Amino acid sequence: MEFSIFLIALSLNFIFSILFQNFFLKKNFIDQINDRSSHNSLATRSGGVSMFIIVFLTSVYFYIVDSEVYDFSIIIPLSILFVIGLYDDIYKVDFKLKFIFQIIAAKILIDYGYIIDNFHGVFGLFELNRIFAQVFTIFIIVAIINAINFIDGIDGLATTIVGMFIIFYEFFSKSSSDFRVLSIILAGLFIPFLFFNFKKNKKIFLGDSGSMFLGGLVSIYVLNILSSNYLIRENYDLNKILFVVSILPYPILDITRVFFLRTLKGVSPFIADKKHIHHIILLKVKSHFKTFLIISVISFLFTFLIQLIF
Repeated sequence: MEFSIFLIALSLNFIFSILFQNFFLKKNFIDQINDRSSHNSLATRSGGVSMFIIVFLTSVYFYIVDSEVYDFSIIIPLSILFVIGLYDDIYKVDFKLKFIFQIIAAKILIDYGYIIDNFHGVFGLFELNRIFAQVFTIFIIVAIINAINFIDGIDGLATTIVGMFIIFYEFFSKSSSDFRVLSIILAGLFIPFLFFNFKKNKKIFLGDSGSMFLGGLVSIYVLNILSSNYLIRENYDLNKILFVVSILPYPILDITRVFFLRTLKGVSPFIADKKHIHHIILLKVKSHFKTFLIISVISFLFTFLIQLIF
């Protein structure tokens, strides 16, 4: 059954990617080339649309047949993130408005029970005050969403990093995780996207709709890890925060670096620029694929090394 779900997701995304790209081209919703662009060919920001629609439709299907393969309630906050991201892709919105909707989505997730209320011994802290736990959880969710959005500037990078995170999430789970079917669906969606993303012409990008959608998903997975529902192999039950850092190293490193650099310069951490780690590497190697490969390999090796140590 799981392999069938994977094949269906893969096939649907090949079809939907072409359909939505043609629609975007017809409406002239193309990714404009400017001084921040890292491409010089025709491209649309339609990758996130096909991914979200397929996840939404499969969720509706499983709901109708009364098969709760994962928590369908997460579709509501993910829809909010997707819609505001799509609106930004087409019409451009102020980052403050996106920030507000990210907080709204985060609060909905908290009300659903996705909350960090225990530090599992980090800094000597365990159970947290309810108010502090909510504020801290909102901060983490918003940070993760923007971390994924920040790394979506090199072909294949954001999707591959998220894909590796999901693989590690499932691999290190002691038993079948709460989101196993969703993880299989996402794996099927990522392969067609990477094919279209690496094309020389008529490329497909995630867009803000895709990066915010995937960022929301990653934040949900992270919150699930930090809850008592997710049991990890070896010693990570004693320190789940370290486990999260070990399987999501690059987005955490990049957003931390960018946040401090921009804050020290007195500018908003959410203002876009080309000073991310992947932009610096791209300037050196002059190749999207090499940049993607360097960061992906180092991220994988970092995770592997941490598992060996702990």
